[in-house]
Amino acid sequence: MQSIANPSVGRRLQQIHLDALPSDEPSVGPSALGARFHRQHLWLPVTAFVGLSILLMGLHGDQWLADRVYAMEGHAWALQSDYVIQDVFHAGGRQASKVGWYVVLLFFAASLLMRPMARWRRPLLYLLLSTLLATALVGWMKRWTHMDCPWDLVRYGGQKAYYGLFAQRPLGLGSAGCFPAGHASAGYAWVALYFFFRATSPGWKWWGFGFALGLGMTFGIAQQLRGAHFLSHDVWALMICWLTALALYRLMLARFPRALIAGMAQ
Repeated sequence: MQSIANPSVGRRLQQIHLDALPSDEPSVGPSALGARFHRQHLWLPVTAFVGLSILLMGLHGDQWLADRVYAMEGHAWALQSDYVIQDVFHAGGRQASKVGWYVVLLFFAASLLMRPMARWRRPLLYLLLSTLLATALVGWMKRWTHMDCPWDLVRYGGQKAYYGLFAQRPLGLGSAGCFPAGHASAGYAWVALYFFFRATSPGWKWWGFGFALGLGMTFGIAQQLRGAHFLSHDVWALMICWLTALALYRLMLARFPRALIAGMAQ
């Protein structure tokens, strides 16, 4: 306690901690994030996203994969009402994601009331806002894209012809809301954990990313087995969640590691 109270010792501890930070951490704010950071967290994911979108939507990879799933289930969506797929992974998974969000909300409330938790206030607020905004954006996008689910299409026993994302949809065909994948976004929204841990406990960031990716893929595959989504629907949901988490990280947490360490060293 005495060494921390000593200003000179505190400054030395602060400098040691600052020097130990990764080289791409900012020193004066989001504008200081380097080219390496943007290459790894923006340009590489966007490039992969564009490539997958071309493969799945432009070159009909969606239909190729769905054809095989549909045939595997006996040329019918046999798992559409399956208890495990529908009730456990679909309905139960969505509720579990909501519970997780409310748990984070409780921790955020505690950070407002308990001084020892005050340093977690901004990261927890970031996590709340990122997951909420990402799922809201996916839901908003579903309202105007008007793409059908596989089970609605003539190709898979439905009543409607397939119209791509940028195709002119006939007015008499009615509305649809299957793109992007809303249920998968309840899992993918937690990619914000990568940036949450990057700012607070960097050793955990890939665990956070893996958890979110696994959760989103589980939800997404369950829906694809039911005939509710094509794979591209999940890819777009993941990209929306990632870009949302990245943008809010730049706004809210890019300076956080240095600010936290400076505060602890004082």
